[in-house]
Amino acid sequence: MVKKKQHVHKQPIRSEREQGNTLSDQLQDDVIAKLKLAKKQLQDVERLQEEERQAQSEFDRKQKEKNKSFAELLDEYENK
Repeated sequence: MVKKKQHVHKQPIRSEREQGNTLSDQLQDDVIAKLKLAKKQLQDVERLQEEERQAQSEFDRKQKEKNKSFAELLDEYENK
């Protein structure tokens, strides 16, 4: 008696995008819009904080330069 081979039909593995199982597919559009808005707001806040930090650094540098004594300024000029 000869055994017949069983044919196993394997479905090809599809990427998540093809299956429609991505996170954006699972979430509702309004939730995605809120997440994108929150991300943009966070990026704006971070950008503003960086600009403020740079402005404060520049101000501090100018104040330090302004408060130098004549001797310190003369030493710097001679060292150049």
